[in-house]
This record gives sequence, C-alpha cells and structure tokens, in this order.
Amino acid sequence: MRDLIALQQKLFPEVMEIIERRFHLLKMIHLLQPVGRRGLAEQTKYGERLIRSEVEFFQKVGLIEITTKGMLLTKEGKSVLDQLTEVMKELSGLELMELQLKKKFNLTKVIVVPGNSDNEIRVKQELGKACVTYLKQIIQDNMIIAVTGGSTMSAVAEAMTPLDKHNCLFVPSRGGLGEQVENQANTICALMARRAKGDYRLLFVPDPISENSYRSIIEEPSVKEVTNYIYNANVVLHGIGDAMSMAKRRKTPPAEIEKIQKSNGVGEAFGYYFNKRGEIVHKVRTVGLQVEDLNQKEHVIAVAGGASKADAIESYFHYGHSNVLITDEAAATLLVKG
Repeated sequence: MRDLIALQQKLFPEVMEIIERRFHLLKMIHLLQPVGRRGLAEQTKYGERLIRSEVEFFQKVGLIEITTKGMLLTKEGKSVLDQLTEVMKELSGLELMELQLKKKFNLTKVIVVPGNSDNEIRVKQELGKACVTYLKQIIQDNMIIAVTGGSTMSAVAEAMTPLDKHNCLFVPSRGGLGEQVENQANTICALMARRAKGDYRLLFVPDPISENSYRSIIEEPSVKEVTNYIYNANVVLHGIGDAMSMAKRRKTPPAEIEKIQKSNGVGEAFGYYFNKRGEIVHKVRTVGLQVEDLNQKEHVIAVAGGASKADAIESYFHYGHSNVLITDEAAATLLVKG
C-alpha cells in the first residue's frame, strides 16, 4: 500500500492532498449528519465553493444523499469511509502504533484514532464511535454490558446505535450518585441502552461509600439484584481517569488527596489509584465491579485518550486487567515512547 501511494505521489503529486481532503470531508459528514454545505464549510474551514464542488462529486459517485435536512452518507459512502480510514491509519503510522501498544501491554486489540481529544471534542466523539464499532464485532445475544461513568463513556453512549436485535442488558459497573448527572454511570447506562435498543438496570448507591454503609447497602434486595447482573457482565466498557482529577471530582478528603500525591498516583479506574509502575496507592470503597473482578471477564474495553491521560493509561495497563485499549494518536504517541 505504501509503495503504491509513493508511486502515485511521484506521478500525481496532488493525489494525497485530494485523498486527505475527501477523507476529512466524508468523516465530517458522517460525524455531523445530517449537515448542510454551510455547516460543513464552517466545521472544516474549507471555502464554500470547494465544498460545493466536492459535494457534487460525492453525490455523483453515490457516496452521499442530499435530503431536506442535509447531507447523509449512503451505505456505499460508509463503506468507502471505512476503507479510507484503514488506508489513512497505515499511512499516518497509527497501525504501527496499534501493533506496538498491543505488544507492550499484551492486549488482544488496540485501536488508535487520529488527533488529541484534549483539544478537539471531535476526537473524543471518534473514540466513542470506534468503541461502538468494536462492540458490534464482539456482541452476542443476551450479553450483559457493564459501563462506568465519565466524559469518555458519555461519548460512547452518544455514538451508540442499535445492536441488531441482540437483546443486550446494560448495567452501571458501580454506583455513582454525587457526580455530575451527565457523567454518572447510571445516566450513561440508560442512554446506551436506549440507543442500542436494549434493556437496562440502574444502581442507586453513592460512590465512594463508607465501610459501614457498604455492608448495609449490599444486603438490600434491589441492590443485590443489580450487582448480580454486574458481576455476571460479559463485556465491561470503562474509562481511565487522571488520579488528581478523579480525586477532586469525588470530593476526596484532603488527607487522602495528599496520600495519593505523595505516592505519585497518576491513574484511576474502578476506584483504584495507581502510580506509574501500576502499583495501587489508594482505593475507595465502591459497590459494584472491583479491578480483581475483571480477570473473569472475556471482554474488558478501556477507552481513554488525550496526551494528558498518557501516564494514567500506562499506570492502569501496568496493573493489567483489560484486554482492549481504544485511544487517540496523542496518547498513543507518548505511550509508545514511554
């Protein structure tokens, strides 16, 4: 593939510019659809004359359809976009990074999307779409899918589409009352289920929780029912947090924050805080999945990106309980170098 592109660049120097532009436009149409020409021009910064020309080309070859609401990718357009995505990944070196990270962390699958989600909301949306695409490859009938909270998981929920009559059940991986509503596992779980055309159960308990409250709450019949589903989940979708950001979000007492800082905590997942070597430096009591429970799960998918998350991602995978990583180029670049 690289040799063919190199030859094309010698014979037609402008070929890569055209491919990259049309790939970017198709990707933005897919992301924003239905979208009008003016909206596409504003989002891509291309001139309206160029947009008009490219839209006419896409329509002529059957890659888009134009409706009263705006442009939509056709089935053929989606197929071409998928093929172009693989080509662009190889040309940009993302495919190589995927292989390097797969080997480094001994993972089943690594997916790297272009860009830096720290700076572009579009990239976090791409992480969400990549997660949904992978989920559709592994999903089977009557699976239970446990999901955590957080802004990245929220992006996954927003990207979710129907799971083709697989009749799946979505559950929050743990409690989460007290966080921003849109980032709570319960909220994300319910949204994913609705978009996937599946069912869901919610867990109404605080996160974190005191030891005394924990022992009382887990005996409640309604909590027992949901935690039974959680512990029997076939798929776990989770994010990875920056230790200090997560500690502050949970309103962690100053003494515990100081403990995490002194222990050089950089990453957090499932209420566990890790240092750069993957050692647990702090843990908060939560109702639901614990890190050690992940060993029994067939599919544990971590979705996290942004250069600012690189240390957190590495700290979690040194401890090692997930078998799939979906990340972005900025984080992957630092992880490969680290």
